[in-house]
Amino acid sequence: MTVSLPKEPEVTEALALEHGFKPDEYRRLLDILGRTPTFTELGIYSVMWSEHCSYKSSRVWLRKFPTKAPWVICGPGENAGVIDIGDGLTAIFKMESHNHPSYIEPFQGAATGVGGILRDVFTMGARPVANLNALRFGEPGHAKTRSLVAGVVAGIGHYGNCVGVPTVGGETNFDKAYNGNCLVNAMTVGIAPVDRIFYSKAAGVGNPVVYVGSKTGRDGIHGATMSSAEFSEDTEEKRPTVQVGDPFTEKLLIEACLELMATDAIVSIQDMGAAGLTSSSVEMAGKGGLGIVLDLDDVPQRETGMTPYEIMLSESQERMLMVLKPGREDEARRIFEKWDLDFAVIGRLTDTGRFVIRMHGRTWCDLELAPLFDEAPLYTRPTEPTPKPAPLALPPEALVRGAAVKDALLTLVACPDLASKRWIWEQYDSQVMADTKFMSGQADAAVVRVHGTAKGLAITSDVTPRYCHADPFEGGKQAVAEAWRNLTATGAQPLAITDNMNFGNPEKPRIMGQFADCVEGMAEACRLLDFPVVSGNVSLYNETNGEAILPTPTVGGVGLLKDVETAVPLAFQAAGQSILLVGDGAGHLGRSLYLREVLGREDGPPPPVDLEVERRNGDFVRTLIADGLVTACHDISDGGLLIALAEMAMASGIGCHVIGLEELDAGFLFGEDQARYILTVAPQQASLVRERAAAAGVPVAALGTTGGDALTGDAGMIISVADLKRANESWLPAYMAGDAKA
Repeated sequence: MTVSLPKEPEVTEALALEHGFKPDEYRRLLDILGRTPTFTELGIYSVMWSEHCSYKSSRVWLRKFPTKAPWVICGPGENAGVIDIGDGLTAIFKMESHNHPSYIEPFQGAATGVGGILRDVFTMGARPVANLNALRFGEPGHAKTRSLVAGVVAGIGHYGNCVGVPTVGGETNFDKAYNGNCLVNAMTVGIAPVDRIFYSKAAGVGNPVVYVGSKTGRDGIHGATMSSAEFSEDTEEKRPTVQVGDPFTEKLLIEACLELMATDAIVSIQDMGAAGLTSSSVEMAGKGGLGIVLDLDDVPQRETGMTPYEIMLSESQERMLMVLKPGREDEARRIFEKWDLDFAVIGRLTDTGRFVIRMHGRTWCDLELAPLFDEAPLYTRPTEPTPKPAPLALPPEALVRGAAVKDALLTLVACPDLASKRWIWEQYDSQVMADTKFMSGQADAAVVRVHGTAKGLAITSDVTPRYCHADPFEGGKQAVAEAWRNLTATGAQPLAITDNMNFGNPEKPRIMGQFADCVEGMAEACRLLDFPVVSGNVSLYNETNGEAILPTPTVGGVGLLKDVETAVPLAFQAAGQSILLVGDGAGHLGRSLYLREVLGREDGPPPPVDLEVERRNGDFVRTLIADGLVTACHDISDGGLLIALAEMAMASGIGCHVIGLEELDAGFLFGEDQARYILTVAPQQASLVRERAAAAGVPVAALGTTGGDALTGDAGMIISVADLKRANESWLPAYMAGDAKA
């Protein structure tokens, strides 16, 4: 049957600019081709050269990250990073953003963010075992914030719950800088045998190229391009670029892929993520130094009359591209049809080095593949350093003590950043698969058992954007150090990180300076903490009408527990235990939550990060946990020491007595000095811990004793645990219910 497709538009410079090209980039394209591209070719180049796919503004800086260690099997460049966790097993993980789509259509944007990161992990041969998400929303009073929170949380819960992978951790913060651009960063961790890891590099001239999963529709077209541009007044018009997800199909796809991976039929495999069929086919063939021919007549389609341009740029979800060994097609087809999924041979690998697309007897694209794959523009953009903040000067009356501490504590535990996120995590299934030991809020990092073994993985996501905004270098260091501390506080050995670099418009030197300095700080911390980067994602142009988000380099950390039962929670475990403070500090209040929430100021430098002290103190704490001396552990971060104590008390319902509490001022109680932990130990072990600390050169001080139902000082009760919990847990439900007082 003859099929008539509409005539392709004539390609002009104006049309190229509409596709996101800069004038000089389009001229470069014309020089490479030696002719004007077809409309389909223009679309293909536009997505492959987009910021989202090519990292053209960030690649020069990302090279500064340390990516190697004896336990790293695969670093950046593949679908996800791979680390060796011993006994023939690996952990495979990555974090990615779905920021722009989630702002436009919160439910589907967040849901497909979860689906996409799951595919990145099981594409490598891993069974996903844990999801996390790091969310940033605008100020609570902004007109869109409540609906964005509701939609994003519902989308994450829907997809993760239906696909059957537990959501075990994450973080949620609010700041006016995210009013026009919420951030949705999704992370997945999976487990795979060390000898069954799959890569995307195509091989074998003549080998069949196979499409599996869902059918292709018109959803998500130009999603990669949309994610490489600022928002403006026409944001609502971008809704058609948001993909639609189906978690039940994803579950089938996971099982079908893992079943086929148990054979030796697969040569290479790639998720169809951003830019869909275009990026997956170009990247697979490009990595293999081969050519590829695709026949789009054979692509399963759910809509009629789709053009080659639409098929190649569609970002329909739950799809994969594979290269199979010749003669294995029928075997693979039986598996995917058993799981009620589409399967089609749509092309083959060639030795021509060209990217060829055919449909309805016509050639719609015939391009040299190498420039498309690895000759996207590479920019070393101008950078402007962030001025160093002036030292913080506070009047003596700002450093509250005594009775005023109670009011400050109540204000902080109820503020949006520190308020309980129970309303959110109760919508997530954290227990499916039955291997979750600790979820977010029960320990400083989520902990999941490696199924069928005694091992555990500790997983966290961390960043403090207000620090990064004040001093990107120190803020970048702190994001890595806090992830390292949170893993350490469970007893896990930190092994590696993934990152999600969320920033504004890189064409602005101020924003590019933030990015560069954050990378430098993160890289230094990774080197000194032996905490390499194995995967990640960059999300730029997070701006609306010229207003950028805070620099937000989210760090996802993974650590290993040889015995998951040795992991310690943050909750006080019993009355009568000794409370110890590991580490010291000067009571740093610059950029602290106390400064912002109690004093109404946002100035001063962030707390400095001494990485040698971080390493020394953290290694000491981990040794104590391994020796069974620690019953609870919590690192000190947002809100400072008294907030950490309050969180340990609220998590357990057990109070504590703090020595000399009435005499301690706000700097000591609420300062956010780094490299510090609160431990509880049996009283008979306290002297031993202090002796070992002295030998290791680690400051350890006695803070008090657990017990009772309140936080008390020498003069009596400061506040009951019940009152703390009431303040902490009431804000978010009231806010989401539309309570004007929230």
